[in-house]
Amino acid sequence: MGIDKKRIVILVSGSGSNAQAIIDACAKGTINGDVVKVISNVPEAFALERAELAGIPAISIDHKSFDGRENFDLALADEIDSVRPDLIVLAGFMRILSNNFVNKYIGKLLNIHPSLLPKYPGLSTHQRAIDNMDQEHGTSVHFVTPELDGGPVVLQAKVPVFEGDDVDELALRVLAQEHKIYPIVINWLCNERISLSAMKVLFDGQVLPECGYASD
Repeated sequence: MGIDKKRIVILVSGSGSNAQAIIDACAKGTINGDVVKVISNVPEAFALERAELAGIPAISIDHKSFDGRENFDLALADEIDSVRPDLIVLAGFMRILSNNFVNKYIGKLLNIHPSLLPKYPGLSTHQRAIDNMDQEHGTSVHFVTPELDGGPVVLQAKVPVFEGDDVDELALRVLAQEHKIYPIVINWLCNERISLSAMKVLFDGQVLPECGYASD
């Protein structure tokens, strides 16, 4: 007997190209799940339009209208809980989540970060890779934990950094890989192939190395 489809909530802040990749993968059946809601902290985020075009409920909760991070996170959690999701996917969600929020959903929260973690947590990752004359850069899908961009990695994709690259060129190269690997990891979680245990990722019951599946 197969595993029932999982209910997915996507959190976004911007254009939502990763959200679109996830929506498309669900529609094609390459993710064993359905996106049941898209939530943005930015009312004008184009990702909300993407959701509406796909017939997915979409809502904005403007963080600027809340007094403090905790109050925003409480409102966000209420909206998430209203649709009873099995997992919550951060797709360009540019808010640092409180420890209480993360701990409430730990093991159900995934994020994609544009660097080869643990290298370059935080912002401006492409510029930092260029400034440090790195020969390779990439992206990491990881479970979210209270440590910013510090949760254990599930899967990474690497791209070359070419001489003369600018930030936009490198960002596009990384983004193309993000659209490929994020749906893969989400599908693993939907099919219960990965889990978080004692801050380690288990894949089919085996502990993954620091850089995730197929680490070299």
